[in-house]
Amino acid sequence: MTDEPNLILLGHISSAQGIRGEVVIKSHTDDPAGIGSYGLLTDKTGKKAYDITVVRVAKKGVIARVKGVGDRTTAETLRGTELYIPRERLPEPEDDELYHADLIGLEAVSPEGDIIGEVVSIQNFGASDLLEVRLSGKARTEFIPMDDHFVPAIDLDAGRVTVVMP
Repeated sequence: MTDEPNLILLGHISSAQGIRGEVVIKSHTDDPAGIGSYGLLTDKTGKKAYDITVVRVAKKGVIARVKGVGDRTTAETLRGTELYIPRERLPEPEDDELYHADLIGLEAVSPEGDIIGEVVSIQNFGASDLLEVRLSGKARTEFIPMDDHFVPAIDLDAGRVTVVMP
């Protein structure tokens, strides 16, 4: 989640690479090298821009150059920098696809229509995506597996997702 609701996280700089100022980017795009095709990326405030050029894809991530960064010391200062773009610069998803960011803030309801809570994030701890739902009237959250059994319907127009609690 970001301070600006229209910004989408595409990846983050995890470390410096070599002595010429290259960085390693953990990309969240379908094609990791695709992170270089979105043009200028920004920090989460949308105020600081990063012009990146992908050099290659390695096991540890995407090796890239950042315009204006020419040495390892400067590249190290970028460690942990999250890279965003405005939502409107993303292509519209196909009919059977959606962006995780579009789910944040949706009302979570039972199959009977009872309000369960609100989607606060999408997490993936290695097995599959999980909806994180803050339960109504409670501070705690629950993780719901994002598959057809537990999430049988998503209605973006109505602002709700139907969930079957595990």
